[in-house]
Amino acid sequence: MTLSEAAAQADELAQAGSERELADLRGEWGDELEEAARSSDFRERAVAFRAIGQFRWRAKEELLRRGLDDQSPACRGSALLSVELLSRDHPSTVNSVRSLLHRLGTTDDNAAVRRLAILCLKNGSPQRETIVLLDGLAGDDEVDTELRKAAAGVAQALKRRQTQQAQQKR
Repeated sequence: MTLSEAAAQADELAQAGSERELADLRGEWGDELEEAARSSDFRERAVAFRAIGQFRWRAKEELLRRGLDDQSPACRGSALLSVELLSRDHPSTVNSVRSLLHRLGTTDDNAAVRRLAILCLKNGSPQRETIVLLDGLAGDDEVDTELRKAAAGVAQALKRRQTQQAQQKR
C-alpha cells in the first residue's frame, strides 16, 4: 500500500468515526509520512501534505507550515487542502497560520493556491483584519474573477458568524 492509498483509507476511517483503527494506521505510517514530507520530489511532498488532513493528524500541523511555504504550488495546495479539512471543527488550525493564509491569498503566483488560501479562512475566527482583506480582494477589479467571488463569499460568511457571535454574547 502507498502513502496515498493509506491516506484514502484513513479518510474513510475518520468519516466512519473509527478512531481506534485510524490511530493504528497513523502509527503504521508516521515515519513514511515524515520522510515523504522531506523528500526532494515535490510529488512525494504533495502527497504527504495532503495525507496529514486525510489522517486528521493534528499533531502534524506544524509540518503543514512547511507545506504552506514550499516552493512547489502543488505542495502549497496540498497543505492548504489539509488545513481546510483540519479546521472544519477546529478554527485554531486556521488561526495559527492566519498570516500565512493572508500572504498566500494575496501574493501567491498561483491562482489556485490563492483561492484555496482564501477558502481556508472561512473556517477561522471572524477577525476584522481578515474580513477587511477579503472585502478588498472582492472589490479589486485587477484580481481574477474566481478569486474575487471566493473572497466575497468567505467575507460574507465571516461577517455572518461575527454577527451571530455578537448576538450570543448579549
